[in-house]
Amino acid sequence: MSDYECDLLIRGAEVFDGSGGAPFAADVAVAGDRIVAVGPGLTLKAREVIAAEGLALAPGFIDVHTHDDMAVMAYDTSLPKLSQGVTTVVTGNCGISLGPTPLGRRDTPVPPLDLIATAEEYRYATFGDFLTALRDCGPAVNVVPLVGHTVLRARAVDDLTGPASAEETEAMRRDVIAALEQGAAGLSTGLAYPPAKGATTDEVLALVREVASFDAIWTTHMRDERTGVVSAVAETIDIARRSGARTLISHHKCCGEAAFGLSRTTLAMIEEARREIRLDIDVYPYTASSTVLIESFAKDSRKVTVSWSDPHPEMAGRDLDEITADWGIAPMEALARLRPGGAIYHQMDDGDLERILAWPPSLVGSDGLPRDRRPHPRLWGAFPRVLGHYARDQALLTMSAAIAKMTGQTADVLNLPDRGRIAAGAAADLVLFDTSRIRDAASFDEPTLPADGIRAVLVNGTLAYEPDISGATQAGRILSPTGAP
Repeated sequence: MSDYECDLLIRGAEVFDGSGGAPFAADVAVAGDRIVAVGPGLTLKAREVIAAEGLALAPGFIDVHTHDDMAVMAYDTSLPKLSQGVTTVVTGNCGISLGPTPLGRRDTPVPPLDLIATAEEYRYATFGDFLTALRDCGPAVNVVPLVGHTVLRARAVDDLTGPASAEETEAMRRDVIAALEQGAAGLSTGLAYPPAKGATTDEVLALVREVASFDAIWTTHMRDERTGVVSAVAETIDIARRSGARTLISHHKCCGEAAFGLSRTTLAMIEEARREIRLDIDVYPYTASSTVLIESFAKDSRKVTVSWSDPHPEMAGRDLDEITADWGIAPMEALARLRPGGAIYHQMDDGDLERILAWPPSLVGSDGLPRDRRPHPRLWGAFPRVLGHYARDQALLTMSAAIAKMTGQTADVLNLPDRGRIAAGAAADLVLFDTSRIRDAASFDEPTLPADGIRAVLVNGTLAYEPDISGATQAGRILSPTGAP
């Protein structure tokens, strides 16, 4: 029998336990993949001791909105998340998931499905096949996998510009049920994108009702985040109420100058609806968005920077205005010439962002795009930006509240009872950091710099990241409350 009572003892940390309560000084003991004790002056004999005086210890951050379906397959492509303290990611958002394959009726993935994978990479016949491949490779972080509605539309619907027929809706319904049975944690929709715009409320409702029957979650990139954002929130509330599904509005924002200030109305609507239904929102801490090249987004933006372009890869990182001047053509003509491609759109107001981020129930997600050649800095910096810029420097919210938004609150919304907390029996997903130094180093000019102030990250009790130390871990797990283990 071992003489050791725990594998790791973290001594003297300022513990933010994920509840939103005040931090407290304590030791935290880890054995295997679990926290086994929390308290001052623990006397357990440990294999390893970390002296953490002057440092903060929090539950590993949960990125509730990612497009990391491919990135989680390898340690190196998981570094943007591990390096900012993220230990769990939700994949398959905005209607886009790696399984089941959207190909069959079409030879290539229709935009925005090309945001996460090529035709060759969309090779999983079923959602279960994707999860099997993920288990086989061993993810570096925990994964909460969603199945995407746009993927299902591409599989079932002949005319993606219009509504699905009864037969096509039935095919999607069967796919949703299969994915949930195979381990999907829920369904995502991306109703703002061309392949899903034609979906009627009743089509979405038919699928979300199946989600509710599994007590899974429905996340939605709503139909409109511009001047129609109020009606989009109303539609989301209607579907959530009629289906009974747990619902999460993705990356809530108000885009374009004509929509500035509408967050006052939308948050009031959401707050009222929360009295009757399970409705939540997430937000990323930037006033620029990023996705595929879309005319309406470009027209509403103060500035557009190309993040990738297949026909013109040399244009990644350049502003659309500069490109149009060089080419001597109109902006929308240049945009068409750059496709397939993506861009960063500066199109939001600080007031709306701060209002949404400060709203107590809101959660934090990055919405980073790991395949972009010149990514939005949110991929590497979203979580430290909330902690450093908005909590410590701007005092928009307390450090405890900020940490709760990315840990305990998120775990509750995702129905992950053993994540997002520092308590005996909880999973040992932990991040040790310096509250005085934590900040996002990634910028629009240098978007792939790791955060400052992160000291160590543990995933299921295994050291997964330390700055300036190369390594790899396969300690992550698939976390699905609905389907196969």
